Amino acid sequence: MTLVDVSAAPALPVRISGVQRRFPAPDGGERVVLRDIDLDIRPGEIVALLGPSGCGKSTLLRLVSGLDRADGGEVTIGGTPVAPVDQRSAVAFQEPRLLPWRSIERNVELGLPRGTARQAGRARVGELLRLVQLGHATGLRPRQISGGMAQRASLARALARNPGVLLLDEPFGALDALTRLTMQDLLLEVHAAEPATIILVTHDVDEALQLADRIVLLGGEPGIPGATIRRVLEVGKKRPRDRGDAQLAILRTELLSLLGVETHHPEDYITKAIKAQRAKRLAEPAGPDA
Repeated sequence: MTLVDVSAAPALPVRISGVQRRFPAPDGGERVVLRDIDLDIRPGEIVALLGPSGCGKSTLLRLVSGLDRADGGEVTIGGTPVAPVDQRSAVAFQEPRLLPWRSIERNVELGLPRGTARQAGRARVGELLRLVQLGHATGLRPRQISGGMAQRASLARALARNPGVLLLDEPFGALDALTRLTMQDLLLEVHAAEPATIILVTHDVDEALQLADRIVLLGGEPGIPGATIRRVLEVGKKRPRDRGDAQLAILRTELLSLLGVETHHPEDYITKAIKAQRAKRLAEPAGPDA
């Protein structure tokens, strides 16, 4: 039997070109969910998919993972087309989906690639459990741990696959506010240790601003069926980020406005000055390497 290397895989680029996805409609016709999606994601980049419910964020994630197929266009990872249930990517969902009869350690083992040697696999699982701060909980069952711990175990299981691309579908959506903030910081620590390319689906504007290099806003256009990319925003801040940063507050206001949410934010002279500074920076000519 060929043994599999369980060391972390290099981050891989993702290219989404002209992707469309349609589903059968109750009237016998078709319902367009996604159309004309074009996006290049750099190796090791964190990209957040943001938009209203039902705009196709999770559908796009499934297309990248190989769990679903596009009706038009192409998705590639590392320059080659995505295969059904592509082994180069791994998915962590909003629900941890741990098997209740297995220990945390044995749940994480399920993520190991087939053909992994027993000793190497156990070493890799132990490494990942320590990385997500569950080294003390290896023998516990899912019923014996908190929701945040269960989500950390789910993340470790996804990483056990050694993905070049890590796909996160609202992984912290079911957690309380404080645990969610802790998990965001943990994800950044994990990414620093094992910098896979990450695509994150979220409804949380602040989460997107805290984690992502770029935020991709999906949404529809009047009179045209299906969602497409309405805007791509570059956050432009090194991580970890100050959650009270004034520039992030401006981006937050901009994103909420694009999502149709009123911020009720008074525009005082400081806010105006920050906006003017940002507009000046955007207006500066690109350098020779741009």
